[in-house]
Amino acid sequence: MKRARILSLVLTLLGIQLTWLIAPAYACGCGAMVPDPSARISVADEESVLRWDGRQEQIVMRLTVNGDARHAAWIMPVPHRAAVRLGDPALFDQLAEAVQPVHRTRYHFWPENGDWPFDGRGLNGDGAAKPGGAVGVVDRQRLGPFDVARLTATDPAALGDWLHAHGFSLPARLKSALQPYVDRHWEYVAVRLAPDTAGTTLNGALDPIHLTFASDAPVYPMRLSRLATRPQTLGLYVLAAHRMRTRSTIGGLQPSVVFAGRLRTHGDSGLGKLAAGTPYLTALTQWFPEPARISGDHELRRAAADTPVQQVVYDDRLREIAGVPAWLLTVGGVLLLAGTAVALVVVRRSRRPVIPPPPVQPPPPVSPSTPVG
Repeated sequence: MKRARILSLVLTLLGIQLTWLIAPAYACGCGAMVPDPSARISVADEESVLRWDGRQEQIVMRLTVNGDARHAAWIMPVPHRAAVRLGDPALFDQLAEAVQPVHRTRYHFWPENGDWPFDGRGLNGDGAAKPGGAVGVVDRQRLGPFDVARLTATDPAALGDWLHAHGFSLPARLKSALQPYVDRHWEYVAVRLAPDTAGTTLNGALDPIHLTFASDAPVYPMRLSRLATRPQTLGLYVLAAHRMRTRSTIGGLQPSVVFAGRLRTHGDSGLGKLAAGTPYLTALTQWFPEPARISGDHELRRAAADTPVQQVVYDDRLREIAGVPAWLLTVGGVLLLAGTAVALVVVRRSRRPVIPPPPVQPPPPVSPSTPVG
């Protein structure tokens, strides 16, 4: 009986793990994504850069995906009509280089873990929308591995039906999640990810997608990420005239600023061209442990001051003198001085003449007592 219970428990745990492995990724940090029902896909990495010059917003996104799906769909709400094109893959490498931490050497006197003698080594070791009822098709185009449709909608259910009928299979819950955007008359960029070669799966870094649209205030759509069933991480680069901040946490932890400062880039590079007129870069990261708590989109505001921020990585090194740890020389020197002082005291005492003790005087003789008469 006991073995049967243990076997049942093991099988249950294996079933849960298999469910996790085959479960589709219903959202990424910038929109909603699902693969074919019988396939799986996960967003291993998501990078986005938002540029806002006061009138126009640009968002460039690159996803790195893992899985065995041959097709997947994704939708991005935008406040105004968007132009869509492929982005420059080198842009994110240039951004990563721009926000690299500064390395500084920090010396310590006493040995720490990894220093001798705690290292296990010796001292010397080493356009216009077409009419379509509740759904309007502004445009549909092929961009690399992407089938992109730009849409308008006055009914989230009709939008969901159109997407399903045209190969953009998205979860049923998306209809209710899209309602706030329909109420605000936003438009949508629907993307169907499909490899150029038939039979190949979606894997690795995809080509970036570059969206451009009018915007009175910078906004990064996040509401659809509440469909995700697993914790989400947002990494966002913001290019503007000044340092930027998020208006609220929208249900996640407090965003962290990992970099803030004015860029010094070559104008002919992808980053240089994108940053022209918006030279201040703010790099944000945020953790969403419970995606269902995401309450809206990220609205960005100018920070109180353009205070620069740059991460510092300290390379801790043991202070040495001529290759010998300073603490060892100091402790050794103190011990040597103490030993020398003790030795000198011993020597001086050994050379001091010994004074003989005074002679012992015998007691006087006792006189006989006088008899009493």
